[in-house]
Amino acid sequence: MSRDAREAARGFDPVALARLESAAWIGYYRREWFRVLAASVGLVRCGFALPWPKTLWGAWLVLRANQRWAPYPDNDPDEARRLMTRFYALAGGTAADFDAREAARLEVEWWRIHRKLQHAEKGETAALGRAVAELYAYTYDRPIDSLWESGELRAEAMRICDAWVAAGCDLTDPRVAALRTCLLRSYRSLKAAVA
Repeated sequence: MSRDAREAARGFDPVALARLESAAWIGYYRREWFRVLAASVGLVRCGFALPWPKTLWGAWLVLRANQRWAPYPDNDPDEARRLMTRFYALAGGTAADFDAREAARLEVEWWRIHRKLQHAEKGETAALGRAVAELYAYTYDRPIDSLWESGELRAEAMRICDAWVAAGCDLTDPRVAALRTCLLRSYRSLKAAVA
């Protein structure tokens, strides 16, 4: 990302991002695509500080990428990467050291690892946390060592979310609050590492 884009992105509000991401996850797993789009608008605006026209277009790209990824087992990872490349090109600015294709590859890689964990009999979240930290290191241009905690906490939030999904996606399930809390801890850790 360009220096200006990275500086703008570092100013995110961890509370807002945790609330919005949990709403996006809830919408995704309940296949409530309007909810996902609404949360994506907030995530793009809060997380990348883009002007409104780019925010709306970016949220649409993220929604479409998620829809291409969603079907199991017959999803379309190539199309998800292509759409996320377009998103990162929009969000990343014009820096020579930022490759939107690489950012998209890293994004969809953690999706892949998460999907594998979701459908395996056993698995641990360490590889998922590492993949999230690698995406953060690349997009924020920070050493990965400072981002482990944030990646691990986001992976733990995904584990909680997976348990919620397995239990039937009940909005009154206490795991909804637990995943929000874990996401908040993750984003606070990320903010401390990149601010």
